[in-house]
Amino acid sequence: MSRRKKISLKNIIFLVVVALLIIPQTRQPIQIFLHKGLALFSPSVVNETKQLKLENYNWKLEDAKGTAFNFNDTRGKVVLVNFWATWCPPCIAEMPSMQSLYDDYKDKVAFVFVSNENFEVIDQFLNKKAYTFKVYNPLTKYPKSFDVTSIPRTFLIDKQGNIIIDKTGAANWNSDTVRKTIDDLL
Repeated sequence: MSRRKKISLKNIIFLVVVALLIIPQTRQPIQIFLHKGLALFSPSVVNETKQLKLENYNWKLEDAKGTAFNFNDTRGKVVLVNFWATWCPPCIAEMPSMQSLYDDYKDKVAFVFVSNENFEVIDQFLNKKAYTFKVYNPLTKYPKSFDVTSIPRTFLIDKQGNIIIDKTGAANWNSDTVRKTIDDLL
């Protein structure tokens, strides 16, 4: 193949990829696919010297039925808090691993999935994907230790309130590393 044809073929491939990323109907599936590759990695445990302690559990939330939930009720339990949204590709990419972890630990760990979206949108997403975990909307500001600036943002908190895992971005939450960490905390 001549040099000119190679350059032309590369340009065509590049333009097709750019077009696929620009077109809204194809952008999200491509982003989700790429983030699923990144979500193969397990989140890291925070070094003990850098772990923050959750001092304030005063946080009010509500579920889709309007039932109030007081985060203070999780004090003394192992807790996984996940901030996410239905429109967020990395959030969507990590949800299958979250569901698997939830299925196995829902009776041992307090799972708090938090979204600011309308419950109609959330429920439609959960039903379409057959996810069974409960999602909450915040009624008051989250505890200062969470400091959420982007999503997905996930925290694993031990029974003493120490933030053991603090992960921004997609991850494999059903990994052996996460499971061992949770088992050790229980």
